[in-house]
Amino acid sequence: MKDIDSYKSWIVLSKIPRLGPKRCRELVEHFGSPQKVLSASIEDLLKIPQIGREMALSIAKAQDVINVERDLEWMEKFGVSLISFQDPLYPPNLKMIFNPPSLLYVRGKLKEEDVDALAIVGTRRATTYGKLVARRLAHELGREGITIVSGMARGIDTMAHQGALEVGARTIAVLGCGIDIVYPPENRKLMEEIIERGAVISEFPLGSLPDAPNFPQRNRIISGLSKGVLVVEAPLRSGALITADFALEQGREVFAVPGQINSPNSQGVNRLIKEGAKLVESAEDILEEFNFSYPRKLKRENADNETLSLSPEEKKVFNLLKDTPVHIDFIIEASGLAASKVAEVLMRLEIRGLIREIPGKLFVRS
Repeated sequence: MKDIDSYKSWIVLSKIPRLGPKRCRELVEHFGSPQKVLSASIEDLLKIPQIGREMALSIAKAQDVINVERDLEWMEKFGVSLISFQDPLYPPNLKMIFNPPSLLYVRGKLKEEDVDALAIVGTRRATTYGKLVARRLAHELGREGITIVSGMARGIDTMAHQGALEVGARTIAVLGCGIDIVYPPENRKLMEEIIERGAVISEFPLGSLPDAPNFPQRNRIISGLSKGVLVVEAPLRSGALITADFALEQGREVFAVPGQINSPNSQGVNRLIKEGAKLVESAEDILEEFNFSYPRKLKRENADNETLSLSPEEKKVFNLLKDTPVHIDFIIEASGLAASKVAEVLMRLEIRGLIREIPGKLFVRS
């Protein structure tokens, strides 16, 4: 980890109320470094466009009134990295957008291959169908070496991260709060897994609560890190649609999974398709639109490892399936399991991308 003390001035700048990433970048570019911004005179600060006397006073006093020693201790303890927009490690996709974050707090690691990333987003109140689709597509895309980006929210976001992790793919979670806060709380274990196998990032200072205005701001980073945004289930008023709007502004591809016409959760995605988003039925619909910076890398070894980690019931059902379709009645009879249990196990295997269902209650290995 970098010497966190050298970033003390960056942390102070990130905590100045109402400064914002755009003005922060302009100040650092003008004065040359965050240290020089904080040591600048009020008269010099007032020469910068959009910096009024109140803001100039806040900047001039910041080092005296903002104590970041506790932040530094916490970041040292939990291995947090800071990446400024001047840093060569700053994500290249993100750097190209309008108003990129001036500073990123990072747990885990960002890697060069994350340039080949896709955002998967959708409603927090996802249906079983939406969860299944999000997880399956994250599986398929992850196996192709695509980094999956999402917001670690309930519903579709959670399924996207889990799907990537299950096949050993990289995934990045972008928070709408400080990186020291787990939100939602039930995703603590998921957050730990993402940190281990990918990265959790935020532009908000430590201690920032998950307040509603933070999430639209967070969404521009989700789309900005990615080459495209896939929306899986979204009502007409949805943060996922805000992310899609950012993607369009940033020149990114927008994809959408069609849904039932009588479902409120499908109104947003179906409207996106009407407006020109590419309809997605499989990962290949997305992959054919990508320009890859790195060779596509099927992760067959991870798929093989998945079959080794099955529960006894899952192994029993999986071993009954072949490359030719098998009817569910045969699976129930041959396995000796209750019909409800067989249905549950089949759904779990399908979510993990190991089997697929075809019309007529028939199942086959993927």
